[in-house]
Amino acid sequence: MLLELKNIYKDYIQENIVIPVLKDINVSVDEGEYLAIMGPSGSGKTTLMNIIGCLDRPTKGDYLLEGESIINYNENRLSDLRLKTLGFVFQSFNLLPKQSALDNVSLPLGYAGVPPKKRKEIAFEALKKVGLEDRARFRPSQLSGGQQQRVAIARALVNKPKIILADEPTGALDSRSGVQVMNLFQQLNEEGVTIIMITHDASIAAHAKRTVRILDGEIKEGI
Repeated sequence: MLLELKNIYKDYIQENIVIPVLKDINVSVDEGEYLAIMGPSGSGKTTLMNIIGCLDRPTKGDYLLEGESIINYNENRLSDLRLKTLGFVFQSFNLLPKQSALDNVSLPLGYAGVPPKKRKEIAFEALKKVGLEDRARFRPSQLSGGQQQRVAIARALVNKPKIILADEPTGALDSRSGVQVMNLFQQLNEEGVTIIMITHDASIAAHAKRTVRILDGEIKEGI
């Protein structure tokens, strides 16, 4: 078992009113799996993704990563997990607009303390993996949406994470670019990368090997 969420609850407080968002979530993911978490807007799927990605903490419950509970990790240890174990792909790409594709991809390597020359080499190989080595010097504004998302995927890969978390990865793309991105995820999964994808779209979820549905903060069914 690579990852396990046990009895996860998440509440937010607005004007002294407790608003439950996640209710008794239990999800497990094996190494090498390709899981889709599917649900409509407001279902709690992004909150769940944020907890899996150590970007937010649950109100109650336990989170085991490679058999070890990380629920009481301090922020430094969580940051280390986000850097080395988890890779992130967002709907809005989150690229730095004034930096080249190569510089965007090499950014996590800088945080990991990799020397500048080595950073460039690793980042270029990651761009080659997503078919964009010829766009290494281009800025995001010079790239199509699909190309920007592939740069974001390359950035997620550079520290060789065990898990890639993708939040609506095709949401800002046209259908053709969306197909290219989903094919890339398929290839990465076949190479052994564990992928957890958030989506509201059943046709996108169909690319995963397993789908978990979430509605009103509760897991409703698994396929």
